[in-house]
Amino acid sequence: MAAARARFLAFVALVGLFLAPRYARAADEVTDKIKAVITGPDYKHARWGILVVDAETGKVVYEHNADKRFVPASVTKLYSCAAALAALGPDYQFETPVHRRGELQDGRLKGDLILVAKGDPTLGGRTDHSGRLAFRDHDHIYAGWSNTKAELTDTDPLAGLKALARQVKEAGIKQVDGDVLIDDRLFDHARGSGSGPSLLTPIMVNDNLVDVTLAPAAKEGEPAAFQLRPVTDYVQVDVGVQTVAEGKKTEIRVERVGPQRYVVRGDIPLKSKPLVRICPLDDPAGFARALFIDALRREGVTIRASALCAPTAELPEKESYARLPRVACFKSPPFSEVIKVTLKVSHNLYASTLPLLIAVQNSKRTLKDGMRLEGKLLAEMGVDVASISLESGAGGGNGDRVTPRTTVQLFQALAKRSDYAAFKAGLPILGVDGTLAESVGPDSPARGKVFGKTGTYDDSDLLNDRTLLRSKSLAGVMTSASGRPLVVAMFVNDVSLPKGVEASREGKVIGKLCEIIYQNAR
Repeated sequence: MAAARARFLAFVALVGLFLAPRYARAADEVTDKIKAVITGPDYKHARWGILVVDAETGKVVYEHNADKRFVPASVTKLYSCAAALAALGPDYQFETPVHRRGELQDGRLKGDLILVAKGDPTLGGRTDHSGRLAFRDHDHIYAGWSNTKAELTDTDPLAGLKALARQVKEAGIKQVDGDVLIDDRLFDHARGSGSGPSLLTPIMVNDNLVDVTLAPAAKEGEPAAFQLRPVTDYVQVDVGVQTVAEGKKTEIRVERVGPQRYVVRGDIPLKSKPLVRICPLDDPAGFARALFIDALRREGVTIRASALCAPTAELPEKESYARLPRVACFKSPPFSEVIKVTLKVSHNLYASTLPLLIAVQNSKRTLKDGMRLEGKLLAEMGVDVASISLESGAGGGNGDRVTPRTTVQLFQALAKRSDYAAFKAGLPILGVDGTLAESVGPDSPARGKVFGKTGTYDDSDLLNDRTLLRSKSLAGVMTSASGRPLVVAMFVNDVSLPKGVEASREGKVIGKLCEIIYQNAR
């Protein structure tokens, strides 16, 4: 028996001696190939931080500056989404009620209708026919000056308001003699970070935007065709875009010239694809009120109040809603769908609102309260929050800093939780969808193998007439070609981009690093 055991141990040692050089060579190969990328001339003045860890054993596959703090950009959303899922749960549904105040006699309400905002980020505006939230890889919230790829979802942005209006009518209300009010007091209003609409309130309709879709005319010199979505007299958009010769540069300017007043000017070339631009609203409650009044009128409910005038009635005490009859209620899809859209398209408005929703779940009201509660939730998961700094839910805050190690730690903690499946389902897939759709080509060996969140944050270098890429980042999970499950976090900060070069260049570099890790981590 002892002899047999000795022979077995000798065999194990022999196998170890045989395999050790192979694994050492594989590790060296990963290191050498990554080093060749991150020490290139484009990164002479930049900083890289990378950590790759075996998801099952915790063994480090590769690390470089893993404990240094980096500007995370939208990788920040991983932290806020994880905390929000823990606070609300993946199956949580927002319920937005409408109450009546006053007597209802023969279909005539001698009082007011009050829609009480509950923080639903979409209010039905992204819900498709299957009851899930739709998204496009290039979301309309990023339809800024130079983005020519933004698209609209094939959904009705007013679906929630229309459903509420139908229920109001079904409740027997045919005429409202008083006012129509939006109660947006759920939490203290704040400002979010990143591009797109930034005012954080509990009422959101069409992401608090009016979309302007432009298409060239059939002939040069003719006015471009346009459509607004949604349409309301509350928002005035003066569109004067000309069709120019094919091949010329698209130049569209959107200027806010007053409260809910916008001017759209510029040129769009012949044969161009339809182009989306956005008008961010600075009064989400007034916008929602006007659209709700329009929806009620379309249902045949007579509304005496004007959407163009400020409300004349005061909101009731919050405690009084328990006594006011509820005449309508809109229920959202599960919260996991909100997480999906937030992560897939890197939705700044939704992510910035998440800490406030966490605050409300804990009977608090402010962004500061929400961020502190987020930190507590993350610490309870096992994340070393003392090693990082966050002041926003979306990324882009001046105080946002994380380390590669803590970001990997977040994934390790999440993998132990029951809501991890909902979290992972929301991550963009390399070369397939969301913000990772174009990071590698269709023939990439790593295509479809990496599930991760990207981040991009840049500033202007006016001195040199170029862009300073403050951060390009990716964090997520993959299974290597050899079947090894991995957690990956990589950040590059302070890259000077030559004039005309966009941050997508670094996106493809990060895609290349994913390919190196996928093919060589054994």
